[in-house]
Amino acid sequence: MPFNLQQRERKMKTNMPTNWSNRDDAMLVDAMRRGATRRDLLKLLALSGIGAAAGGSLMLKASNAFAQTPKKGGHVRVAGWSSSTADTLDPAKASTAVDYIRSCCCYNRLSTLDENGQLQFELAESIKSDDAKTWTIKLKPGVHFHDGKALSSADVVYSLKRHLDPAVGSKVNGIAKQMSDVSAVDDQTVKVVLADPNADLPMILALHHFMVVANGTTDFSKGNGTGPFVLESFEPGVNSKHNRNPNYFKQDGPYIDSFELIAIVDDTARVNALLTGEIAIAGSINPRSVRLIEAQGGAFAHANNAGNYTDLNIRRDMDLGRNDDFVEGMKYLIDRETILKSALRGLGEVANDQPVPPINRYHNPNIKPRGYDPDRAKSLFQKAGVLGKKIPVIASDAATSSIDMATILQRSGATIGLDLDVQRVPSDGYWSNYWLKAPIHFGNINPRPTPDILFSLLYQSAAPWNESHYKSDKFDSMLVEARGMLDDKKRTEIYWALQEMVSNEAGTIIPAYIADIDGVSNKVKGWKSNPLGGLMGYTFAEHIWLEG
Repeated sequence: MPFNLQQRERKMKTNMPTNWSNRDDAMLVDAMRRGATRRDLLKLLALSGIGAAAGGSLMLKASNAFAQTPKKGGHVRVAGWSSSTADTLDPAKASTAVDYIRSCCCYNRLSTLDENGQLQFELAESIKSDDAKTWTIKLKPGVHFHDGKALSSADVVYSLKRHLDPAVGSKVNGIAKQMSDVSAVDDQTVKVVLADPNADLPMILALHHFMVVANGTTDFSKGNGTGPFVLESFEPGVNSKHNRNPNYFKQDGPYIDSFELIAIVDDTARVNALLTGEIAIAGSINPRSVRLIEAQGGAFAHANNAGNYTDLNIRRDMDLGRNDDFVEGMKYLIDRETILKSALRGLGEVANDQPVPPINRYHNPNIKPRGYDPDRAKSLFQKAGVLGKKIPVIASDAATSSIDMATILQRSGATIGLDLDVQRVPSDGYWSNYWLKAPIHFGNINPRPTPDILFSLLYQSAAPWNESHYKSDKFDSMLVEARGMLDDKKRTEIYWALQEMVSNEAGTIIPAYIADIDGVSNKVKGWKSNPLGGLMGYTFAEHIWLEG
């Protein structure tokens, strides 16, 4: 509806307040939203007896408020940093940032986390249990899929059970296995029975993989979900286009009309695309580009320190990884302080070779990071008999800052006679061809909200993403024990012990917890951090708006 000055004049004449109030501030903001010009606003102020000088101050105040008021409309182009022909719209198989972004646009979860890490219900109205083993999930009414079908318990049952089917290849199969029974109580109620109690189930269901799909879905090419955007087109490894869902069940958002998601693998090219206006959002900016963004103007760098990390993985089931002295030597050869200062430009904090970050309430502060000690590393390498041998290390731009980390490590090795052959491989296909496969390679892990999720995904013997192929029956049994504990003190003790085991026994070297850095155009408003990862936990499209 366009701004109508005559209509506003009549309203102000008949309902004029004695003093200018917050209600009238809102009136100015509303007028701006409807397209009022500066002359229109001055005339409105004059009708209220406010002169030009005071009116200028009020207009500035209203303009600032207007800038923070969500507005609908506009198109946004966004660049991720990794993409391939393996990109998928099946949330169960999602493994990269672009997969998570598309999942968050097409679908919804039963629960999610807000910017403060607090649990929020999304498709669920409630998730309750008296014993942490049998859970009742009530669904919100009035939710529909993009094709018009109403959401029901059958959809949730189907979505959760998919993760238990080995043929699906779900990335969270190891976590989902704890669900021994999933059934519909009625059309809007689901019962989940766990094999053992787990007080974290509502948080687990906030993982991106647990998006709800329509009952019986086997073809995911249309992205038919309940989410904030309807899929227009999708070409794996190239791009996808999304339009606002006009029937979205949430009252707030989305605000933009549409967006296109592409991938620009090279960090410099991605930053240049942001600064030239080719894209409005650039995900996972290398820390060395932050100063350039700030100096150029027109965009800002947003750091989200939620526990993301790039790690060096030494497979414990292969020759070098079976040698404890070699693995321990590598942990002392990593110059964590230099990596933080040089590779990460100080945007992070030194880590201690286990995945639970300091912001997590279960983080064990007593595990001190190993100091850089090349002499001790050399002694261990001599015992391992590896000095003078060429040792391949696989790195790629696909794993954030791994090239810089590998270069620093290589230089440290050269000073003591360790020949690390850093092999830089393309981003395209890295996660399917090298990650989890190469004897020594880098990974990049997105934040997860609970220790149980991190350990179940990455360190349990049968974990789907067990990067160093770490296996320990003791670790596995302690992890299961901690899941069902309602005594938080005892649970904390176990999680502390598990962190110590990983730090000392696994073949993963985590030199630093990295701040996720997103490059964002100044035209984009509403940007916030999220504990589920960068790009607002990959949900940015639902929450951002463009300035008028």
